[in-house]
Amino acid sequence: MSTKKTIVTGHKNNFETLQRAIKSGQVCLMDCVEKATSEHVAVICAINMVNGEYQMVPMARFFNGNPYKELIPPN
Repeated sequence: MSTKKTIVTGHKNNFETLQRAIKSGQVCLMDCVEKATSEHVAVICAINMVNGEYQMVPMARFFNGNPYKELIPPN
């Protein structure tokens, strides 16, 4: 039997990183602009320290519209 890799399993490591960032208080919410549409989007970022400087690592984004109207849930 073959194991099918889904989008969700493909993002498992990122989700675990986000969980660790939240538990340690190393997370922030940023207002970003989407390149393709110039629309403002709220992005959840993990905060990483590199060479004494803070680095914001985008992890997820919020929906601007109603997600129940934009998504079809899995069966």
